[in-house]
Amino acid sequence: MSRSTADSASSVPLPTPKERRRLREALALSEEQVAEAMGVTKATVRSWETGRSAPRGRKREAYAKLLGTPEPTDLVPPEVEPRAESRAQAQTHAQPPQPQPQPQPQPSASASASASASASASASASASASASGNVRPRAAVKRAAKPPRAPSPAPVISPGPARKGPAKPPERLRPVTAEAPAEPAVPADPSAPAEPAALTGPRAFTPEEAFDALYAYAAPGLVHQTYLLTGRRGLSREAVEYAFHHAWQHWPEVAVDPDPVGWVRATAYEYALSPWHRLRRTHRHPDAPPAEANRRALLGALLELPPPYRRTVLLYDGLGLDLPETAAETEASTPAAANRLLHARAVLGRRIPELAEPEDLHRCLSALVEEAPTATLPPARAVRSGSERRARGWTRMVLGVTAALIAVTGFTAATAPTRYIPVNAPGEAVNGVPVRGGPQKLGPEDLELRDKLRAEPNPGPERLVPAIG
Repeated sequence: MSRSTADSASSVPLPTPKERRRLREALALSEEQVAEAMGVTKATVRSWETGRSAPRGRKREAYAKLLGTPEPTDLVPPEVEPRAESRAQAQTHAQPPQPQPQPQPQPSASASASASASASASASASASASASGNVRPRAAVKRAAKPPRAPSPAPVISPGPARKGPAKPPERLRPVTAEAPAEPAVPADPSAPAEPAALTGPRAFTPEEAFDALYAYAAPGLVHQTYLLTGRRGLSREAVEYAFHHAWQHWPEVAVDPDPVGWVRATAYEYALSPWHRLRRTHRHPDAPPAEANRRALLGALLELPPPYRRTVLLYDGLGLDLPETAAETEASTPAAANRLLHARAVLGRRIPELAEPEDLHRCLSALVEEAPTATLPPARAVRSGSERRARGWTRMVLGVTAALIAVTGFTAATAPTRYIPVNAPGEAVNGVPVRGGPQKLGPEDLELRDKLRAEPNPGPERLVPAIG
């Protein structure tokens, strides 16, 4: 494959990580089937769908074909072009002519719907993707011949009542560009040269300005949401500050993320729900419950749920995320997230009979989340400086420990002997040895008795000798 072909294959647009997972589930494909078709492991497919990594080269092109993403025309092989033309002509005869849509970098909803409707087309696309990637062609043909295996059915979740306005809260923030401040209208001078478009276009935010805008927009609400998860105000402020410290340290990654608020929210939730906070005396017990009876009962019922169930019901019924987004943020499968949601609703319904219906629970949780936050937070500049100071402190500590290890290793190598020196221990008195066996040494009385016995060999009474009559 030439360099130009490789570059074009690496520039194939891919959907966002959440959209990749949604397209796979719409095609009724499991992670094992996608991994087998792409010639990778299941963990690699999961990392593609969570955004930790992305395919490259020919695997990227094959993955885009498998998901039904529109690709550049120069990537279509010559033997596939007639089939594409015939398919386009058949669609043209079957449907009325429509205006040509503009090319988009991300797949639209109509493209994903058409991809999910045609199962045979997806099977052929997966077979061609497997053949173009590092997958055995014979196995790809066998997989294309048999229908895909249906995933495990998720429990039916009632979508709740029709919500007024947007289906989700305005969680998306794109601090990329800002309109230039309006200036008083000045009559244009026809003799003056035209200014370049770069000077008259929108002004780009600096990283500091973008971070400050994200912090001012999302931090107060995140503190309130974290308090609903933990019941501890101090821990919620600490978790949000830690999340923004972490976001500033990884700002190049956060700046290009399609949902920066979700990135910070996931970090804050993970820190707040860590079980290690139980060992800290200040966060061992929750704060005093609120005075209102309804809020106190709902918050107490939420805190009795396990942390994963609590987080799932807050994201779905409180923030209004859909089920795949909730499952992706909690790092669980969609059926597992659905089961957690059903269990959490059942427990909350038993504790509070007024919230037994999903509509009532959704209304109360949404009202609880949308309350005006009252937490006082440090300014964004202090958060950025604190993050930089913490990073410098960790760097100095790591460098200090590394220098100490190098010094100790060098001292040990310099003073260690180069050959074995035997140790000759001096003689010492040994105590506790038993007495040597055998006859003891005779004393004076023993010697006298021995001599007497030797001198008189026949001791004892005299023998009776019969006299001869």
